Amino acid sequence: MRKTLTMMLLVVAVNVVGLMAADVRLGTWKYDAKKSKTTSSNPIKSQIDVREALPDGRVQISRSGQFADGTAFKYVFAFKYDGKDYKVKGAPFTTIAVKRIDSNTTSFEASVEASKTGSKYNMRGQTVVSRDAQTLTQTSRGTDAAGKAVESTAVFIRQ
Repeated sequence: MRKTLTMMLLVVAVNVVGLMAADVRLGTWKYDAKKSKTTSSNPIKSQIDVREALPDGRVQISRSGQFADGTAFKYVFAFKYDGKDYKVKGAPFTTIAVKRIDSNTTSFEASVEASKTGSKYNMRGQTVVSRDAQTLTQTSRGTDAAGKAVESTAVFIRQ
């Protein structure tokens, strides 16, 4: 009886630790334009992010949506929470570095490599998931491709 009880407690403890270590940012997130704000001249109208864990320890974000002017966008990128630059293709930025601050918060910097001429894109910010893991808020500040200062607070709802 004691052995069975010990095994059950061990299984419960392992499951609790696994749940605590789970990345609350993973899943499908839908942009909430009404709760979001930006100083961008062409703000996001709609966006869906699908965040998945990859076997090699990276997180992959598949992003698609539309800007207010009707321009559609779709791109995929992957990174680790180690603060190192990871290459990105098809996005407004060519590298992204993400660092975990705590279980619900990460910081990021997305930029265009110096070798890319003409673009001055550089954004820094934080991504915070609410305690109930139903709302993801991404705040950022930086410059768009033309070098214009931009600030935004993008709110996403878990789907």
